[in-house]
Amino acid sequence: MERYISTKDLAKQGVAAAGGIVGGAVLLTMGALPSIVGIAVGGIAGLVGAGTLLSKDPDDKKAGAILAAGGVLAVASKTLPGLGNLAGTLLGLGGIGFLAIGVWKGVQFFKGLKSRG
Repeated sequence: MERYISTKDLAKQGVAAAGGIVGGAVLLTMGALPSIVGIAVGGIAGLVGAGTLLSKDPDDKKAGAILAAGGVLAVASKTLPGLGNLAGTLLGLGGIGFLAIGVWKGVQFFKGLKSRG
């Protein structure tokens, strides 16, 4: 007999799946943008992420920290001659990691949805 997944857990899995896929796509896009646009988008992402760190919700703080780090890496990959390649690589690896997590959570979400009937 399969375990019944609660609506709350199913919703968390769905949100985590969507967040991982969108987050990964955003990180990969930030790394692929041309210099001026990449610096601007990275700077905005860094500022928004830093602002989100002031939230009282721990989940918002996690997302804010990731967004701020992605913004810093995006700017660094376009502006720092020596560290730009490393920052770009880290940005790409982070994006691929988020996509993988999002897909995994999506699989869990659909398995849980299927178990409900």
